Amino acid sequence: MLVRLLYASRARAPLDPATVDAILDTSLEQNPRHGITGVLCHGNGVYLQALEGSREAVSRLFLNIGQDKRHHDVTLLHYEEIAERAFSGWSMGRVNAGKINAATLLKYSAQGELDPYRMPGAASLALLKELIAGASIVGRSPERGRH
Repeated sequence: MLVRLLYASRARAPLDPATVDAILDTSLEQNPRHGITGVLCHGNGVYLQALEGSREAVSRLFLNIGQDKRHHDVTLLHYEEIAERAFSGWSMGRVNAGKINAATLLKYSAQGELDPYRMPGAASLALLKELIAGASIVGRSPERGRH
């Protein structure tokens, strides 16, 4: 059975490229062997992440994220059983919220900034799906380097 989980967390330290790269490196190494796909959106000291895969694998990963010292205030925003993946093209796609068109963010949030703590979970998920449609999500693989 496939599930989709969406959560938000706050960064313990200021978000810098090295921290985000380390999270992505771990995702790219671990997620394929566990059948997990998803997207990580980051900005304003906040992470918004969608995870898809088996119930067991996604639940285990979410528990690990809750214990990761780089995150705090980990909050479940949305969880559902799914018939198919929305993020199947990415072991872990990446979106820098600072590069998202402000009008896109304003469509889903009152302040026009990434703040999933003040957005309904369904709105956060809709934002990620719109970013897919607009080709705002980029991937990274060891063979291709950074995008």
